[in-house]
Amino acid sequence: MRIMMMAAVIAASLTTVAPAAAQTAVEGRVDRLEREMRAVQRKVFPGGAGGTVEPQITTPQSIDPLPSGPVGGPITDLTARVAALETNIRSVTGQVEQNGFRIRQVEEAFNAYKRTTDARLKALEDGASTVGGSAPPAATAEADAPPRATPRPATPRPAASVAATGDPARVAAIKAIEKPSSTDPAEDNYLYGYRLWDADFHPEARAALKTVVDKYPKHRRASYSQNLIGRSLLDEGKPSLAALALNESYQKFPDGERAPDSVFYLAQALVKLKRPAAEVCKVYDALNESYGDKLSATMKADVVKGRAAQKCQ
Repeated sequence: MRIMMMAAVIAASLTTVAPAAAQTAVEGRVDRLEREMRAVQRKVFPGGAGGTVEPQITTPQSIDPLPSGPVGGPITDLTARVAALETNIRSVTGQVEQNGFRIRQVEEAFNAYKRTTDARLKALEDGASTVGGSAPPAATAEADAPPRATPRPATPRPAASVAATGDPARVAAIKAIEKPSSTDPAEDNYLYGYRLWDADFHPEARAALKTVVDKYPKHRRASYSQNLIGRSLLDEGKPSLAALALNESYQKFPDGERAPDSVFYLAQALVKLKRPAAEVCKVYDALNESYGDKLSATMKADVVKGRAAQKCQ
């Protein structure tokens, strides 16, 4: 009788301990899931979780086995749901970390590309850097006339053949070019730059012309100046820099008075660079489509010659 009573007590105690152990195991796993979920929130919403988030997620150890014995149905269901939630959290966390790594890779690649591009542009700008200058109202009629359609040879005139900066002969020749002085500084600098360009003092001419582009971009002479900067580089035998300047002229001043000239001379620069004929023909096509009715008779004839030389269809 005593043995039977003792067996009944032991069985009752085991029945009580088993659900309690299961409950404790589930609560531990739920606590861990809460910590991991806060960590996921930290990764998805940086700074949103504050200092309450643990620094990292650790892979859970082996899942505690369900205690044997007569555990109730609700505990079993809760355990299964928790296990599924753990799996989903690990999957989401892995995806977040992979996306973060890919974003860092894209940012690093973009920054490297930007550094390379900036360095190349700076090298081109340094090669085209110039020294100051300005130009005369008496030359207005000449400066307004359509520039020569064919770039002049890269051989400078005798007055500009002295290459050394600060050479007395060159300084004297530049000083001999009259500087304009009026109430319109944009006009003055353009005309002075035009005279310097006409005398083959290209660096000084570009400096005067650049002043107009930088300080007076709304002035009608800004289009003239940017176009003439490209023309100067082309005349000086620098077609790559000329192409950049002429394209910039078209981009900055598409409605400017010298926009058609800039597109035409861009084609000339591409020819000098020995670019494929198809590229040159596209430039001629764009010129005719955008400015066909604004081209002078001389330029129209030159476009026809240029297209024939490139065998454009």
